[in-house]
Amino acid sequence: MLVSKARCSSTGTAPPPLAFVFDIDGVLIRGPHVLPEAKQALRILQGDNPFKIKIPFLLLTNGGGVSEEERTRSLSTKLEVPIHQSQYLQAHTILKKHVHRFSDKPVLVLGGKLDKVRQVAESYGFKHSYTSLDILAWKPSVWPFHQLTEAEKSVAKIADFSEVPISAIFVFHDPRNWALDVQIITDIVQSGGIVGGPPIPLENQAKPVEVVFCNPDLLWRSDFPRPRLGQGAFKEAFQAVFKAVTGYEHPHVQYGKPTKDTYDFARDALQSHFQQLYGLSSAVPNLWVF
Repeated sequence: MLVSKARCSSTGTAPPPLAFVFDIDGVLIRGPHVLPEAKQALRILQGDNPFKIKIPFLLLTNGGGVSEEERTRSLSTKLEVPIHQSQYLQAHTILKKHVHRFSDKPVLVLGGKLDKVRQVAESYGFKHSYTSLDILAWKPSVWPFHQLTEAEKSVAKIADFSEVPISAIFVFHDPRNWALDVQIITDIVQSGGIVGGPPIPLENQAKPVEVVFCNPDLLWRSDFPRPRLGQGAFKEAFQAVFKAVTGYEHPHVQYGKPTKDTYDFARDALQSHFQQLYGLSSAVPNLWVF
């Protein structure tokens, strides 16, 4: 629990003495089903309480793979309360803070179905986003063990990747083809950005490729009776292969719960939401995280 003092808002109405951050899976929703208590709790926070006061809350999840707009629209329907995009943070929402550095540079975005995460990345402001499917369409021999389907071909962006220096790799969501993606990440970071380029020792690279993972979960629960491997497992697989090839693990940035960066990002988002409701002079009060 984080604590800060509440002050009167600019409207003269005292803000509530608490705010909430909820996980989604297992807390509000289990599998495809919404927990009945979740709907009641959120209605209370939305103002259906004896004081008729809206109590600020955010939804914070390690999920992702689609836009915040699409996901909040679905959640609003399921939970039967309006969820604004400013109240919803998924694993890769934090990548918005990198847009000013990479908006005009080529980046590789991984995970999700077809080019969904490319669409999300472009909506954030990453103007030159590429996927591993784009690279495989450019040169199938990059990973000859997978032939693109017609659906994959239809979303592939045409580019000559021998001339496209990748500046950063963002693993937005769980990759669908681990082998392909491990191979491509290994190629790119070894060469300093060029797929198929000659290996350059990390200490000799002018600007090493940044690698960012958005979800540290090794395991996650689905409808299957046993936990499934998550993005954290993919990271471990990549680092194990990369170390076997090079002798060392590649430096990376890790976001997602329970990292400090993600919690700090959520705190700042809640502060903004709180101020929208109660004015610029309002500070976030006692914060409860579930």
